[in-house]
Order: sequence, then structure tokens, then C-alpha cells
Amino acid sequence: MPKINLLLLCGGGGAEHDISLMSVKFFESSLAKSDKFSVLRLELDKQGHYKTQDGKVCELTNRREVRFEDDAIAAWPVDYVIPCIHGYPAETGDIQSYFNLIQLPYFGCESEASSNCFNKITAKMWFSALGVPNTPYIFLHQFDDEAIAQTEAAFDKWGSLFIKAASQGSSVGCYKVDNKTDIADILKEAFGYSPYVIVEQTIVARELEVAVYEYQGEVVATKPGEIVCDSNNFYTFDEKYATNSKAKTYIEAINISDDISDQIRAYAIKAFKGLKLRHLSRIDFFLTADNQILLNEINTFPGLTPISMFPKMLQHHGHDFSTYLTQIIESQLS
Repeated sequence: MPKINLLLLCGGGGAEHDISLMSVKFFESSLAKSDKFSVLRLELDKQGHYKTQDGKVCELTNRREVRFEDDAIAAWPVDYVIPCIHGYPAETGDIQSYFNLIQLPYFGCESEASSNCFNKITAKMWFSALGVPNTPYIFLHQFDDEAIAQTEAAFDKWGSLFIKAASQGSSVGCYKVDNKTDIADILKEAFGYSPYVIVEQTIVARELEVAVYEYQGEVVATKPGEIVCDSNNFYTFDEKYATNSKAKTYIEAINISDDISDQIRAYAIKAFKGLKLRHLSRIDFFLTADNQILLNEINTFPGLTPISMFPKMLQHHGHDFSTYLTQIIESQLS
């Protein structure tokens, strides 16, 4: 039986480009465990150019093949693609739209679901529509005096808040505000990342994460894992990925009742199915001291770095990532 020509994309040129380069190594090692795949890895830069690991320039054409700038190199037909790109253009749904246009099968959520989850405002509207509780918020569409006044009023009501660029990942463009005088400057900075900004009430709570994925036709939600940040910090980009991060992760959260765990998992599956997610996601929740559960956000292409929670929670649940990935690919190509 011929091998499946699998295109492994990484990079993207955005704020999470380097994180993607770490995650793609996990896919390479997982795919290497099977003899069913012939893998070509390409890195995408911010200009939209592809290159191989040894620097050869190429492009992915509408004929579903990789064509090289050097005409002496034969075109490489593509059967399947894994867009291992965090943030734009994969988690935003842009690159999936192109795959759909050229009818190229791919791993992960489809374009509309990706876009809906990546935009924090759209996502929260969906959470509410599905009946999944989430944090109180206001929505801002431009930086002006009215936006500053709205945010200051929210600060007076809530005492502390988060200002977040609506379309960024890995806590990029995300700011905790404890001083009212900082609001104008922080809003201006957040609008530099996105044309829309969301302002949320600060929730003092435990940060829990659930790996949700499709396995043999069923949607699986693992028991919640937990992120414990140093002091009173939140899970910033540096706390996620810096080698000297003081954040601690637990594959399975402790001191949580079965009832609370089951409710969180039920909400996670409800969000996964309701938003029409596909293959995988990491769904993050807050759990307050009085056991209030609030959905924080959905990551449609979670990190797969050495410290990332998704692969660890999947394995802890009793599943092998390589086996899981292979059955997803084969089910789409059958």
C-alpha cells in the first residue's frame, strides 16, 4: 500500500511562530512511529512564503501539490495536511478556507469554527448562546474617549479587570489592570493588536484545562488539569513558554469533587459539539472558591510543546497520540 503524502506546516510568521516550531517536533516524532506516512515539513513566513527545512523555496498549489522554485525538483503531491500553526493563519480559520477551496483534507477544526473561537468576542457570544457560563465582559470596537469611559465604569464596578485584544492567542495582547489610571494606555496598546477589544471582569479562581478530542467516533473530554501561576500572576506568554517559568501544571487537578469535574467535562463537550469543533481542542475554565464554573476560552490548535498540557492529558486519559492521529487521518481519507 502506498504511503500517505502528509504535508506538515509550521510557523505562520505571527506572534506564536516560534511556539509552532516547537509543537511541530511533537507531530514529527508521533508520525515517525508509523510507516504509513511520507512527511514533508514546510515553514510559512509572514510574507506567505513556504520553505523546506534546508531552505528550498516552494508553494502549495491549487493542484494539491508542492511545487519548488527550482524546476529541477519534482513537484510533491499532497494527500493530507496538518497546519501546525498557532494563531494566524491557522487558528483564525484563514488557511483552512484555502484547503477547503482546493479540496485538500486537513487535521483540526474547520475554518468557521476556528474563526469563531479565535475571536474572543464571537466565542463568548457562542458560549452564552449554548448556555455555558462565562466571565462578565464588555465589547469595544474602537479606541476613543467613549471606550475609555466604558472601561473605567467597568473598573469601578468590578474593581479589577482584564483588557484583551479580541483576536490573539497565548495571552498576547492580554493585560491585567489593577490601577484605573493605566486604562487609557493599556487600551491603546491592546487595540494595536486587534481592531476589537474585550474587557472582562477579573475572576479570582483556579485555572483548569480540559483536553477534548475525537477518538474512534466519540468526543472525549479528559478530567481537568490545572495551571497554578506564581504569586498573583496570570498565565502570560512568558509564563507559558519561558524556561524559567514558575507556573506549575498538574495533569489532573486535585481536590475537585467528581460532580464538579463531571460538570466541567459536560460543558466542554457541549461547547465542542455546539461550536462544531473537530478533532481536537483545549478548553479552559475558571473554578471559583464557591464552585462557580466559568468557561474562559477555547484553543482550537493547542500547543504540543514539551510543557503543553493537551498531549499529557490525552495520554493520562489512556490514549496514545500517534494512534489517535493516525486513526483521524485514515478516517478522513477512507
